[in-house]
Amino acid sequence: MRIASCLLGSALAVALSSGPAVAAEELTGTLKKIKDTGTITLGHRDASIPFSYLGGTSREPIGYSHDLQLKVVEALKQQLGLPELKVRYTLVTSQSRIPLVQNGTVDLECGSTTNNPERQQQVAFSVGIFEVGTRLLTKKTSGIQDFPDLKGKNVVTTAGTTSERLLRSMNVEKQMGMSIIAAKDHGESFLMLESGRAAAFMMDDALLYGEMAKARKPDDWAVVGTPQSFEIYGCMLRKGDPAFKKAVDDALVATYRSGEISAIYDKWFLQPIPPKGLNLNFPMSDELKKLIEVPTDKSAEEM
Repeated sequence: MRIASCLLGSALAVALSSGPAVAAEELTGTLKKIKDTGTITLGHRDASIPFSYLGGTSREPIGYSHDLQLKVVEALKQQLGLPELKVRYTLVTSQSRIPLVQNGTVDLECGSTTNNPERQQQVAFSVGIFEVGTRLLTKKTSGIQDFPDLKGKNVVTTAGTTSERLLRSMNVEKQMGMSIIAAKDHGESFLMLESGRAAAFMMDDALLYGEMAKARKPDDWAVVGTPQSFEIYGCMLRKGDPAFKKAVDDALVATYRSGEISAIYDKWFLQPIPPKGLNLNFPMSDELKKLIEVPTDKSAEEM
């Protein structure tokens, strides 16, 4: 009995001492890459106000989605035992964000990326982080109140977005005769609108409020129109990496459960934000409240 006990104790000691090493060896995919390099690469936008953009004095990304990204980073520091985990930032656009996640340049992208079945064939999505409706930004004096008013007009949207696809389909199906301008990013889209080269800017409503907030004269503009789609934003990561997806989802859900999400939301949608210290005054929708209460990685089409 005494010999057996000693053997058992020795075996247990070996198992315990080798636990962390075994756990480290079992890491795969992105978690292993992050552990081995001590670095995580985050994709960010430069003009998706207030989600992910360059608007602070440090020229590092800021925003609602970026704050959620950093919650994931904090959770990974704990999970991987990397208190000094380094963060590398990579700028992405509407057109480059999916390829850069696919090819491993970016580990995680949290911005204003809509989760839809088409994109699910190329990348994986976290649980939803926001819900929007696609509407129009226009001058209050333009006479445009809804989408039928766009007939024969110049309309701008951002290239590579779901809004561009919706707008082009609408133009063909309803024979509206619109001249559609696809700008490289949301900032350029708004410049087209503000300079008079376009009569309206179609995009997700929260982003339109963000553009309106940075206008020279915010009171000159209005968000109008019946939403043409409801879309759920998610963080993008590579497909076929369930361990990393679970880590991302767990970090986001923990932020929701703790109530920290309310402070993050208020910071970006109900308080003055950079660069001009303007308030979007965009209260949390019932749809987003439900998404936070019952997190899901499904797209709006699948709900």
